[in-house]
Amino acid sequence: MEKDQQHVLIIGFVWPEPNSSAAGKRMLELIHLFKDQGWQVTFASSASETDHMSNLKDIGVDQVSIEMNSSTFNDFVSELNPSVVLFDRFVIEEQFGWRVAEECPDALRVLDTEDLHFLRRARKKAHHENRVCSKEDLLSSKDAKREIASIFRSDLSLIISESEMDLLRNVFDIDSRLLQYLPFLLDPITELEKRALPGFSERSNFVTIGNFRHAPNMDAVRYLKKKIWPLIRRQLPEAQLHVYGSYVTQEAEQMHNPKEGFLVKGRAEDANEVVANAKVLLAPLRFGAGLKGKLIEAMQCGTPNVTSTIGAEGLISDSEDWGGGIADDPEEFSDFARTLYRDEEAWNNAQRKGFSILKNKFIKPDFDKQLIGKIEKLQKHLEEHRTHNFIGQMLMHHTAESTKYMGRWIEAKNQNM
Repeated sequence: MEKDQQHVLIIGFVWPEPNSSAAGKRMLELIHLFKDQGWQVTFASSASETDHMSNLKDIGVDQVSIEMNSSTFNDFVSELNPSVVLFDRFVIEEQFGWRVAEECPDALRVLDTEDLHFLRRARKKAHHENRVCSKEDLLSSKDAKREIASIFRSDLSLIISESEMDLLRNVFDIDSRLLQYLPFLLDPITELEKRALPGFSERSNFVTIGNFRHAPNMDAVRYLKKKIWPLIRRQLPEAQLHVYGSYVTQEAEQMHNPKEGFLVKGRAEDANEVVANAKVLLAPLRFGAGLKGKLIEAMQCGTPNVTSTIGAEGLISDSEDWGGGIADDPEEFSDFARTLYRDEEAWNNAQRKGFSILKNKFIKPDFDKQLIGKIEKLQKHLEEHRTHNFIGQMLMHHTAESTKYMGRWIEAKNQNM
């Protein structure tokens, strides 16, 4: 199949908001990657539109609203006849995957996992039970069974973290041919851009940032408020922590306390600007999965950070090379934060390490080429690829049958209401 014949349909869990979440930024990266090949892109979603969603029409992408549990989607996708369909998270593949397979059997079905949801949820459950998440937690997880099944049903799954690639291959025995490592696609930072960033003496205050609807972010803000910030503030009584994030909850608003220097700012109109003007970014994430966009953003802005082991996961293997500090204990975390805030030499050294991480792990021009090459290779050998994935065929058969009848039952019920 020639490049100029490609038509990619992306079915979104939500409309992309690149200024609200790392997931929104990643989706825009994927869209631009496909557009850069000269491919036609259509983005469809059943989600409600928002004030902060990207206007995809401005970049030549068709926007289509679709319905769940409705045969109108079958008509839509059959007429569109895409060559590639990308599902935004496994719940979207569950909902629409069988319909795509039914109407467009020759279309390559690609799953963008965003992060492994079952891993994040298992870690959240273990954290709330005050214990470490185990391999048994993952293997017994209903969410894992659903998400792994979705990966098998798909022709290819995009995995954002090397640690998650290892987990899928070594714990769940998933064939590497079904997986493609695709981290954030970053542009190189020039020396001129680095010199243009504010220096140590030009910056002030601590910052944390993240969508408040995302449970790991909200937990990190609570943890900062109750355990970490009081320790930092004790030795830095004039310092402030600026808390940014979209979709501020009532709980977050109630944490705002100028006397304590804990300032809940809400949505940042320009996240890069607020991070680049802060001296240190704090991200004490206690559960989660995937790559943490806020930490990559901090490195791009030359802002040292202090995070947890889970926060740094997939970004680096040796904590000594981290662009700041990695700590899971509140005292150690606050020590790192205070040192970076007061010690210019330590701060400059951390900044250099951050730039080095970006250069060595993410700023490589071949991640996009590898994906496009994989897509085109699979399209040429799709029947053979699917034949080798017998588990996927089996799951598609049984899942399609059960989901199909459930979806049609819901559709019929809705029509009779």
